[in-house]
Amino acid sequence: METAVKLFFSSPKFAVAGASQNTSKFGYRVLAWYHTHGLPVTPINPTSSEISLPSQAYGTVASPSALENPSQTALSVITPPTVTRKILEEAKRVGIQAVWLQPGSFDEEDLEYAKANFEAAVGGPGGRGGEGWCVLVDGESALEAVKRDWKSHKL
Repeated sequence: METAVKLFFSSPKFAVAGASQNTSKFGYRVLAWYHTHGLPVTPINPTSSEISLPSQAYGTVASPSALENPSQTALSVITPPTVTRKILEEAKRVGIQAVWLQPGSFDEEDLEYAKANFEAAVGGPGGRGGEGWCVLVDGESALEAVKRDWKSHKL
């Protein structure tokens, strides 16, 4: 899994499927994590045209196929398991190479699908937290492992 984590954070761009304007949801918190780490991120939300953080508003796209360069984008998935498989299938179709399935966003079949269909698939047991691999918990150590430069940005 550590190899998959390194490949994921080697991507030049990132997207968050399930990004939310609701500050209490993980879709907001993960989008904010990418922002505060200065990483280029695009929120995916089919029902909102924009998600505003205190210091920046991000235009959304409706789906992985609407990303500008999907083959150069790693995808964090924070959708309900009933939506996740559709997101993964579309991500595969458009050439996304790396996915990170946040805790609670998948069932075992989704995780197996991701591992079989992407160059890098992160999710399931492991990481430093008790819930499994999570960008919020494991992201900074992963950035350090790939020696990716990042600067802290205001939320």
